[in-house]
Amino acid sequence: MTSEQDKRDHIKEGEESYRRWRDRLHANPEYQAVYDEEAAKSELWLQLAEARQSTGMTQAEGANRLGGSQAQVARIEKRGYDAYTLNTLRNYVKALGEGFELEVRVRCPEKRPDAAA
Repeated sequence: MTSEQDKRDHIKEGEESYRRWRDRLHANPEYQAVYDEEAAKSELWLQLAEARQSTGMTQAEGANRLGGSQAQVARIEKRGYDAYTLNTLRNYVKALGEGFELEVRVRCPEKRPDAAA
């Protein structure tokens, strides 16, 4: 190896390469829309668990308020769980008590130029 090769920072080069690749992906609107949707789904479990914990409520207490089991609350709060129904989410948020609300956003896709008017 030459002394010039010894001075290269391979980790820094790899990080910069990754950032360029990631920025190219995020510049694509279709990719960004899918990314945003998946990120929102993956964060929901964490938001629910943190909301419950902020009340000082245990999973068992939450289950009692929901009229279900602790296992049901654990499943709702499980990382990667994405089989929520709107009623499940409404009931979960209601069980949290005052000051919590459920917000659902619907995004309409932009019209494509080639779409018939």
